[in-house]
Amino acid sequence: MHCLPHLFQKLSFTRIASGAIVGVALAVALPCVARAEALLLVEADTGKVLEAKDATYPWYPASVTKMMTAYVTLKAVKDGKITLDTLFTVSPMAASQSPSKMGFRPGTQVTVDNALKMMLVKSANDMAVVLAEGVGGSIDGFAAQMNEAAQKLGMTQTSYVNPNGLPADGQITSARDLAILARAIIHDLPEYEYFVHIPSIRFGRRVTQNFNKLIGRYPGADGFKTGFICASGYNLVASATRDGKRLIAVVLGASSGHMRAVRAAQLLERGFSGNSLNWLKPALGTVDSLAPIDASPPNLRDEMCGGKRHKPASDEDEDIVASTGASSFGETGGTFVVSGLQAPMPKPSEMLAGAPAASEPIPVYTGPTRSGTALIAAVAADADSQTTPRRHGRKSHLAARRSEREAKSDAKSEATSEAKPARARHANARTDSKTDAVAKPADKTAADPSAARPAKPKAAAKPQAKPAPKSTSGDTRPAG
Repeated sequence: MHCLPHLFQKLSFTRIASGAIVGVALAVALPCVARAEALLLVEADTGKVLEAKDATYPWYPASVTKMMTAYVTLKAVKDGKITLDTLFTVSPMAASQSPSKMGFRPGTQVTVDNALKMMLVKSANDMAVVLAEGVGGSIDGFAAQMNEAAQKLGMTQTSYVNPNGLPADGQITSARDLAILARAIIHDLPEYEYFVHIPSIRFGRRVTQNFNKLIGRYPGADGFKTGFICASGYNLVASATRDGKRLIAVVLGASSGHMRAVRAAQLLERGFSGNSLNWLKPALGTVDSLAPIDASPPNLRDEMCGGKRHKPASDEDEDIVASTGASSFGETGGTFVVSGLQAPMPKPSEMLAGAPAASEPIPVYTGPTRSGTALIAAVAADADSQTTPRRHGRKSHLAARRSEREAKSDAKSEATSEAKPARARHANARTDSKTDAVAKPADKTAADPSAARPAKPKAAAKPQAKPAPKSTSGDTRPAG
């Protein structure tokens, strides 16, 4: 269990000589928090900090790294260096990335537009490398561009090594820096902002919902990106707009995919609903003015990927709920307007429990940009070329082989059973009555036909997966 030092500012009310009561803000050192988690809520327009907890503590970014990959790529589009229709090729390096990924073979071509959609909705690690190599020439060359952009934006606690956030020494950020990046995407790339709130994509027959559970569930949700590696826990940068006001929430180190969404929704709800006691809180200034903390990032690998979990943790987490329930952080409902009438707003955990609002998945495909009948043909071609998803492919293959062996075994048994009566009559004709009276049946299957049926073969044992490589931080490489 990891623990972060945490300071809490408290108001102490004192009566002075004049009889007036004044409030004095005191910095009170609290015991270490039970587990590592960083939270931040800011206004998108002004950068004003509404709420912060360990917001400048260094953190492993995981797949929220892809926000910067998208930013650098779309800046290149805006500057005319490439277009959304530019074709990039999947390299062996891109194809070798750990899941989550599209799984295209080396040599496959994909447009910048489709690669961005796959990367931001499915969190495809291979598409991040495709974009990095296409824009920067290499992963190292693109990482240099990412770091240059971070420096210009004032992301003083951030450094990048790769474009997808898979474990790497030196890949570090903070809640503060991620909020700065989210504001930059909003202000610098408004014409391309739709990429960060696509509800779902369809590739061939496969439909993938956005890993950000707020999209389509939380009213006004319109960004940005999730992330997960064992060392970081579950991360989320989220935004929502209500009554013309846009807020950005950052959650780092949540204990599950569900809880990071609940935490973000709780932050947004408090920001939109307002608090009559806000005047009691000391002003936190703007996100740029938050003072960085000089420390090493917490490593949550034991909590996130230890033996206590019933299934491997990944960014696709759907139903693991944190042991620290939503009620421990306080949930409040608000109101929303339906046909001019105010209705009670469900609690954040209730909003996120249901299915997302119905929407038509955006088609993505390989090859050059197409439209009309050509697009329909391209999508159909991708669907025809698809096989069973890889994580189920071996299991399905073994099941098919087992069924084939069983069918052959049954056919052989039926043929044997039909031949048994003739063999039995032939054997009886060659023995005298005395021998027949005392001897055991010459053919055991004649007395017991079921004995001839061979036992069904057992399925081949599934080979044990080799452990993924580790970085020196002790992290494995699960889905980004």
